Amino acid sequence: MVRVLSDADVASVLDLEALLPIVADAFEKQRAGAVERPERPHYPIGAGLDPDTPDEPTGTGLCMPAYIHGNAYVATKLVTVCEDNPERGLPTVTAQLTLADAETGQPVSYLAGNRITSARTGCIGGLAARELAVDGPLELAVIGAGTQARWQTRAIAAAVGVGRLDSIRVYSPSDSRLECARDLESDLSVDVTPVSSPREAVANASVVVTTTTSTEPVFPGEALADGALVVAVGAYTAEMRELDDTTIERASHIVADVPEEASETGDLRGHDDLEIRSFGDMLATDDGRQSPDEIVVLASVGSAVLDAATAEFVFDRSEDADLGTTVPV
Repeated sequence: MVRVLSDADVASVLDLEALLPIVADAFEKQRAGAVERPERPHYPIGAGLDPDTPDEPTGTGLCMPAYIHGNAYVATKLVTVCEDNPERGLPTVTAQLTLADAETGQPVSYLAGNRITSARTGCIGGLAARELAVDGPLELAVIGAGTQARWQTRAIAAAVGVGRLDSIRVYSPSDSRLECARDLESDLSVDVTPVSSPREAVANASVVVTTTTSTEPVFPGEALADGALVVAVGAYTAEMRELDDTTIERASHIVADVPEEASETGDLRGHDDLEIRSFGDMLATDDGRQSPDEIVVLASVGSAVLDAATAEFVFDRSEDADLGTTVPV
C-alpha cells in the first residue's frame, strides 16, 4: 500500500520550527559524505507542442534523487519549471516526491512536493540568518514577492525569533509586493513595507534574500550595508543570475549549500578565484562570520538531500496522524 499525501495533508504536519533541526542534520550528513546524491539532470520540456514555435520548450524538467545513510526511505523528486504558468493560474514550479523503502525498494508514499520544496528551501535561509547574520535586531530585505519570498521570511522568523525582526521590506517590479507584504504582516505581526526599488529594499538591511528566477542582477551591490548577509536562492543554472559582480567582490565569505553546483550558476560563474565554502561545514564548525562588518553571501541551488530529509519527516508525521489516502499499486 502506498500513502498518497496531498498538499493539504503535507501542510497539516509541516512545522518550520520542528523542521529546522531536520534540515540542519541533513546538512551535517551531506558534509560527512553519509548521503547518496547523484547529479540532477535538468532538461527542456514541451518542445514541439506549439506548431508556431516547434523548437521552443515550454519549461524545464528536473530529477532529484537522494538517500541519507541510515534513513528508512529513499526519495526521488520530480520538478517542472514553466515560466508562463502564472498566466494560467498555476505555480511556476511544480514538484512531486516519491518515497521507497530503503531495504526492500518497495514504494511507500507519493507526496505533493511544492510545499516540501518551499519549506526546506526556506529553512536554508532561516539557518543562515541564525548562524551568519550580525547580532541584534534584524532588518530584512526580500527581493521577489512569490511563494518562496514568503517561506524564506517565515523560516527566518522561526529560526531567529519573530521578536528579533525589526522590519521587513519587500520589493518586486509588479504589484505582487503589496499582497506579499500584507500576507507576511498578517502572519508574523511585524511591520512589512512594500517598496518601489531594489535599492530602497536593501539599504541598511542586515539580511537580504533574493527569491527570483531572474537572469540579471536584482539589486545593486554597492547599496549593500556593511555586515549584510545575502541569501540568494533563485539561480540554479548558468543562465540564471540574481547577484552582480560588486556583491561578490565585496563579500568576505562565499558560502553555498552545494559549492560545486553553485559555482556554475550565473551568480558565481566567471569568478574563478573564489573560495566557496560549504554551508554544512560552517554549521558544523561555527566558523562563519568573523566580524560585524563582513558581507557574507550564501548561494543556494538546493539539494535533494534536504528533500529526502523533509519528505521522511512529513511522511512519519502523516503516518502517526493517519493522514492521506492509501492505495495499492
